[in-house]
Amino acid sequence: MESKDSVTIVVFSGELDKALAAFNIANTAASMGMKVSMFFTFWGLSVIQKGKSGRGKKDTLQYMMGKMNRSGASKLKLSKMNMMGMGGKSMKSLMKKYRMPSLEEMITLAREQGVEFVACTTSIALMGLEKGDFIDEVDRFAGASTYLGLASESNVNLFI
Repeated sequence: MESKDSVTIVVFSGELDKALAAFNIANTAASMGMKVSMFFTFWGLSVIQKGKSGRGKKDTLQYMMGKMNRSGASKLKLSKMNMMGMGGKSMKSLMKKYRMPSLEEMITLAREQGVEFVACTTSIALMGLEKGDFIDEVDRFAGASTYLGLASESNVNLFI
């Protein structure tokens, strides 16, 4: 069986530790010369959002979901032991102490290595978001059929 040397990662979670894992794998694969595509959907969209977004055209439920779902890589919570934000601060402190890159630095490194960022249009519409709500690093906005096309050409597919 011939290796296709590519990786697709579905980033479904908007939690710091899971985002760190996704970007660690993406950056490692890219540094090994593999083609990497990351498909951000549902809560994973918060990883690639700019941060605060205005009310815009959101209905009340979309607006409330946005208020409850902190967006932007610097604001993500840990999936466990968050302890009202102290867990995330502790994690970031340990990462700095052991000279590990922050999530923001991992995002920059991924772009420098050619990792493709795809934001799910279905989830964007559902959550009342707009293209302008996302960081410049996003390559394209597309649906599940694009992800499936990428995944069918990859030999490694992950869901984080």
